[in-house]
Amino acid sequence: MVDVTGHLAMAMLFAAPAWILWGRRGALGFTGFALATAMLPDSDLVLQQALPVTHHGVTHTVVFVTLVSLITGLAASKWLTEWLNDHRWIRSTHIETSTVFVFATSGLLVGGTSHLFADILSAPDIAPPLEPFWPFYSKPIIVDVIYYDSPLWNFGLIIVAITLHLVLARYRSYPLETRYRIGTRERRDDQQYGIGRD
Repeated sequence: MVDVTGHLAMAMLFAAPAWILWGRRGALGFTGFALATAMLPDSDLVLQQALPVTHHGVTHTVVFVTLVSLITGLAASKWLTEWLNDHRWIRSTHIETSTVFVFATSGLLVGGTSHLFADILSAPDIAPPLEPFWPFYSKPIIVDVIYYDSPLWNFGLIIVAITLHLVLARYRSYPLETRYRIGTRERRDDQQYGIGRD
């Protein structure tokens, strides 16, 4: 497994497509959600103080990451929707609860999944190998190309991730039109014809 820097970098890399889907402010928010769960699977290190869990066990599964993302996404849609509609920093006339749910849940899921992916790429040198698809597939999956505490991988990944986000921020101005797009109808029309910037 990579260290914390590598996990945060992997979450940023996984979140990069948000620049195409949601534009500048949305991409920053989405990346924030992804970073919030970038270390979620390692919650087993805290939980094992009180529960009989092992490192790289149940918290390092797609099922765990998905359940936590769905529950947290529901909570975010309940409590953030009104706040987002009251604060005009996103410059939108109205945001639906379903949009906040999809946005938050997707960001959280991306962050947690990126952690699993990074651990699969890592040599099982200090922890057991992952079984990310447990209980549906109980065999470990190991790629074994990254070593823990490798400055080249950890800092290299963060440099690549930050550079990618800066490039996308600079050159990707107008997000795709989707059902869950955040913005007013007028702004969408303006963007379609190149009148404004996100």
